[in-house]
Amino acid sequence: MKFGGTSVGKPERMQQVARLITEGDEPTIVVLSALSGTTNTLVSIGDALAKGDKQEAKNIIDKLEAHYHAFVNDLLKKTASNDKGKAVIAEHFDFLNIILKISFNEALNKDILAQGELMSTKLFSAYLDEHGIDHVLLPALDFMQIDANDEPYFDAIRFKLHRILQQHAGKKLFVTQGYICRNAKGEVDNLKRGGSDYTASLIAAAVKGSVCEIWTDIDGMHNNDPRIVKKTIPIEKLSFDEAAELAYFGAKILHPTCIWPAQQEKVPVKLLNTMQPEAPGTTIMQDAGTVGVKAVAAKDGIIAIKIKSSRMLLAYGFLRKIFEVFEKYRTPIDMVTTSEVAVSLTIDTDAHLAAILKELEPFGTVKVDTDQAIVSIVGNEIAKTPDVLKKLFEALSPIPIRMVSYGGSRHNISVLVPASHKTATLQHLNKGIFGLE
Repeated sequence: MKFGGTSVGKPERMQQVARLITEGDEPTIVVLSALSGTTNTLVSIGDALAKGDKQEAKNIIDKLEAHYHAFVNDLLKKTASNDKGKAVIAEHFDFLNIILKISFNEALNKDILAQGELMSTKLFSAYLDEHGIDHVLLPALDFMQIDANDEPYFDAIRFKLHRILQQHAGKKLFVTQGYICRNAKGEVDNLKRGGSDYTASLIAAAVKGSVCEIWTDIDGMHNNDPRIVKKTIPIEKLSFDEAAELAYFGAKILHPTCIWPAQQEKVPVKLLNTMQPEAPGTTIMQDAGTVGVKAVAAKDGIIAIKIKSSRMLLAYGFLRKIFEVFEKYRTPIDMVTTSEVAVSLTIDTDAHLAAILKELEPFGTVKVDTDQAIVSIVGNEIAKTPDVLKKLFEALSPIPIRMVSYGGSRHNISVLVPASHKTATLQHLNKGIFGLE
């Protein structure tokens, strides 16, 4: 069971989590994120130190410490446990204050970022102790590991976790940190993409859990973005492939990489709402259940690059050379379309854009469009759905579509539109595909 930052961000929410994790009979591993807002604040501390502004870093640390003291006073009522909570805060804020006195580097920044999860789990453990709930606090740094390529070292994770669990035979409740891990050098690091969800999925796969529950503040995945479209409906069942497509193309509730470990071991993933635990949420499993369109999602911050070359496009090896440029800069490509004289593709980061464009220049005329959005229509065997393309293009007739990707996946049709038309695109699809206004 994984609980995100909003699920543990207030003392009453943490108390609700304690109730949820003690309801079942199965042995349970609980993964907690940092308290909501903490990781962003820790990033700000690192940013201030990177700029050499120690006073700003100190101001941010002091403000965060005051927040945690108020949190502990609300959460832990008995003197002994309140003292324990304050000792946790003292330990971690002493560390944050010590780093003001030493030279800042990236390894130290990773240590800073780990403080949030370490504090949330220790404070939650103190609350469980206060209420006599038997449990074991498992340090994620003892088993969660990434390799030299920053990918999870799954065999090591599984081996170490099994060994630790065997040392606690007979125990039924375990609490651990999401997001944090050790890297190939043994230093404190983090899972980067997807954070605590990734931790939960890796643990579920390692122990072959009966289910991996991701608890957030939303009742499952919806057919459209509820922040943009007025009327949406939760999706009860998705296949791993459908969920991965939706997550990759913008459904914020889940990160695409998080699904993969659970999928490998066929562990169902449930997306549930801490604020509405009775809601059915969304179950993600091997079998899709039904054929047809399930949902739409939008991915922002897309950059479209068009390479036009009447001379080289049909030449053998041309596309390989283009893709090698993106591989060199470790920049993933989302969509690709080709014509007789041009290839258009999209990326979702401008981190190496200038260098990429410079290397593409010898291949032809290069044109760049920023501020684009990919809108994806996702569903099982979507290509076999009657009239799906007809409905799609009728619904989007007022929208200037830049690119279309159809056939690359059995579960996805994607269109590239200017970011300024994203909201209208999602609204038109809600009406044209789902009949919802």
